[in-house]
Amino acid sequence: MSAPSAKSLFRATKPKRRVHPAQMLIGDLPDQRKPDAPRDKLDYDPTPPDATAAFLAAEGDRLREIGGPIWEPAVGGGHMAQELERHGFDVRGSDVVDRGWPGVDLRSFYDFETPLADIIITNPPYCEISARDGHGRWLKHVEGLGVRYAAFLLNWDWIAARINGMDELHARFPVSRAYVCCWKIDFRGGGSPPQRNGWLVWDRDWQGETVLRRLFREGADQAQGELL
Repeated sequence: MSAPSAKSLFRATKPKRRVHPAQMLIGDLPDQRKPDAPRDKLDYDPTPPDATAAFLAAEGDRLREIGGPIWEPAVGGGHMAQELERHGFDVRGSDVVDRGWPGVDLRSFYDFETPLADIIITNPPYCEISARDGHGRWLKHVEGLGVRYAAFLLNWDWIAARINGMDELHARFPVSRAYVCCWKIDFRGGGSPPQRNGWLVWDRDWQGETVLRRLFREGADQAQGELL
């Protein structure tokens, strides 16, 4: 007879993971701490504020130079939008589902023929921008809108995809600046995020090759890494 499994004992005695403060409830926005919840069919993953704050430490001056409001087209419950507002930016939010952001423009991103603002910053639904499922549709629509500036928080592997026309898309509409996050963003509060993320920027005024930089979570005002 085989010995009884000790897995259940290990599960019972395993210490609970501490939730990072960035994953705590933000004001009256929805709670993100549901690591065991089924994945949202629209790939909705609320963005912890430290991911947005770190990005603004690197790109905030450029955003202020361009001026005007920022469009968050996957605004959801407003986790990213609220952090943008906290840093002094005016935000216009849209989405296909009303998840609680006040004044959300309730329609599909693809229904917009003209942009709500000349700057787009968002964590887009991965199923709409991935090479396999989305065929890069979200980015293609950004290209068609002709905005001056767009920044997406994405899986760092995303830029390496080549299938379904992604080579042609990148050649035609290349990334201006790429920021690899030097920590793993815990979107679901589980304590052990599986992937590396990064911010990718398309800046119409940028000239030259794509620039790669490192992005740090520690200190919103911390100077970002030098060019790699």
